[in-house]
Amino acid sequence: MERIMTIAEIESQFDSEWVLVDDPETNDRLEVLKGMVIHHSKDRDEVYRKAVALRPKRSAILYTGEIPEGTEVVL
Repeated sequence: MERIMTIAEIESQFDSEWVLVDDPETNDRLEVLKGMVIHHSKDRDEVYRKAVALRPKRSAILYTGEIPEGTEVVL
């Protein structure tokens, strides 16, 4: 069943996973507030491959866990 989920619901249901969100609703700082989860996995590369395969018009990829200290993030 596809439904719109809030960021709190996404973080609760998909703990420490990479999540592909279709048509996310964002605030002025482009932080995701809610959207439809179309794929999730512990494997980041799997989520990226799914995004390429599905080619959603507007999407976001989130990580719902803690980013380890010393990890570099590129935007």
